[in-house]
Amino acid sequence: MVASKIQHIDQWFDGPTESPLLIAGPCSVESPEQILATAQALKAHAPISLLRGGVWKPRTKPGSFEGVGLESMQWLIDAGRAIGTPTTTEVANTEHVEAALKAGIDVLWIGARTTVNPFYVQEIAEALNGVKIPVLVKNPIHAEIGLWAGAIERFKKVGIERVAAVHRGFFSSAKGVYRNEPHWHHSFGLRALMPDVKIIVDPSHIAGKRLLVPEVCQVAMDLGMDGLMVESHITPDIALSDAAQQMNPDKLGEVIKNLVIHPKKLDQGASEALKSLRDSLDELDDNLVEIMRQRFALAKEIAIIKEQEGTSIFQMERWLKLVKERTEKGDGEGLTPEFMHDLFATIHKYSVEYQTRLTKKES
Repeated sequence: MVASKIQHIDQWFDGPTESPLLIAGPCSVESPEQILATAQALKAHAPISLLRGGVWKPRTKPGSFEGVGLESMQWLIDAGRAIGTPTTTEVANTEHVEAALKAGIDVLWIGARTTVNPFYVQEIAEALNGVKIPVLVKNPIHAEIGLWAGAIERFKKVGIERVAAVHRGFFSSAKGVYRNEPHWHHSFGLRALMPDVKIIVDPSHIAGKRLLVPEVCQVAMDLGMDGLMVESHITPDIALSDAAQQMNPDKLGEVIKNLVIHPKKLDQGASEALKSLRDSLDELDDNLVEIMRQRFALAKEIAIIKEQEGTSIFQMERWLKLVKERTEKGDGEGLTPEFMHDLFATIHKYSVEYQTRLTKKES
């Protein structure tokens, strides 16, 4: 269960995060009444540390609601002051930055459509040179961790010390349960690259449907993420943007109250049974490494024969047959068809790359 104490954004950046930071507010700031009523309800039901609200909304198609604009910035700030809570909004260019700083926004966030373009990020970073303001950077729409890490690094290079990442999921052409696939391993990859950068999860954009938001919130906590950024609207069904994924403040309060927060420290006091099972897993992992080593040794021999016989390294029919047959072996007990497909597609991909390098070296 989340501690009732509300963390100040500065304390969260500088200290431990046993209690997650909670950012909440509507997708778009639509009117003074809407943002104030939402803020007051959040104050009553959820321990928020930042009140969020979109002032400018980049939409996929023209004609959609693109935010009220600059006028609504003051509505957001006034609502934050009314409940004694700092505010945050999205900026996508230098004009946005200048307007937000002038108005007195406390925290800025960089959206997925901006993160994807290093030119935009660099311009925004340069506009913040010498400014002491926290910045939250959402992952790019597609799974390019280098862009995500690079955007964060650009802000750090101009002196922004408090930069956090926001995991909002990734676009997928395949129709799935979520609006944006979580692909949690990309957050692990970012954490490996930047272990000191805290990661906030945006369950609203991952889920796309408010009914799925609670489970995404809990998964985020199970994975040790540092905070949540949830879209909440006083009347979500009539919201002017992203109505399906926004929650009532009282419902959000219930979600937060029922979250199970796990300690992040390594469980030194693990039971003997757990330690024994982990030892067995480690042994199996070592066996897997040895099996992969043997597989790549065979791949090397195959590459030599292919070169001698003038055969193409990549055999499409062989690849399709291999992946299909291995996928069909998935039984749903962890070894799902999706897992088996991804596993063997990856193995074969790197096997082909290895054989290609070998033949180039020897030719």
